[in-house]
Amino acid sequence: MASSEAHLMLSVGLIEKDANGDTLWVWCYPSVTAEVRQILLSKCCLTQDGRELHSFVFGQFRRTWYYITTVEIQEPTALKKVTHFSLVVTTKDFNPEKYAALSRVLCRLYIKHGSPVKMMESYISVLTKGICQSDENGSFLNKNYDVRLAYLAGSLKDVVAQFGMESVILYTALMLKKRIVVHHPRIEALLEFTRALPAFTWHRKDWSILHPYLHLTEVELDDLRQCPGYVAGFTNPEVGNRADLFDVYVNLPDSTITVSPDAKEALAMGKVHKDIGQLIVQSAEDAERTDAQVIKQSLNDI
Repeated sequence: MASSEAHLMLSVGLIEKDANGDTLWVWCYPSVTAEVRQILLSKCCLTQDGRELHSFVFGQFRRTWYYITTVEIQEPTALKKVTHFSLVVTTKDFNPEKYAALSRVLCRLYIKHGSPVKMMESYISVLTKGICQSDENGSFLNKNYDVRLAYLAGSLKDVVAQFGMESVILYTALMLKKRIVVHHPRIEALLEFTRALPAFTWHRKDWSILHPYLHLTEVELDDLRQCPGYVAGFTNPEVGNRADLFDVYVNLPDSTITVSPDAKEALAMGKVHKDIGQLIVQSAEDAERTDAQVIKQSLNDI
């Protein structure tokens, strides 16, 4: 048995939108709690009226990662009266590329057969053997997705390119396990930026601090408050007025970083910080260096 995978993968579920515009949670294996189901429905773009489709989103709630892949049905298929569906995978590990790849295979199976049975068989195959194979619908091999590659998929070079010397504020906040809140109205930009930030503290390799897609609901905020330090992403601009949630606030559209009054002393920029900032910027500006090399070089210099 692929025991590690059996311990990591928790469930797979389906949300459908029909021709009448109704969106329902229609199937799950083995199960999720009612609370988690409501969270997953709220993250699914099919339940968000008037908003664009998001083909893939991910996030974390109560130490469970979720990955949601949404498909629009564009031609006659075995799925009668279904206009869109979202496949939801919940796991214990952070690896968006791995679960996006698995979800693509499972989605093709669901479109072809119009039933979750074949899809569930492939899911169980990955759960028990670490692999599912199909000439027509694609194959998935778990061992192709090293978690370290997931950690490196976010770009610190892009973060530093946007914020320059101010990037040292983010570095220091992460080193001190402070609370960082990031806002961008577009979920894709939010996910891309926030997932990169834990790499500033690469020696910890701790992506559990990442909460990339949150709403301003009490159940989610209560969960967030259990974490002593975090990187939290919000599409709602109102989060900028919630000083109780952050030590550092990043407004991505405006390219601004704001330090809360209570954190100013801890995050005050002295000569050492400026020297570190210059090292980070110089390393990131080197076009020949990859993100992995920028991380390694910055850590060695610091």
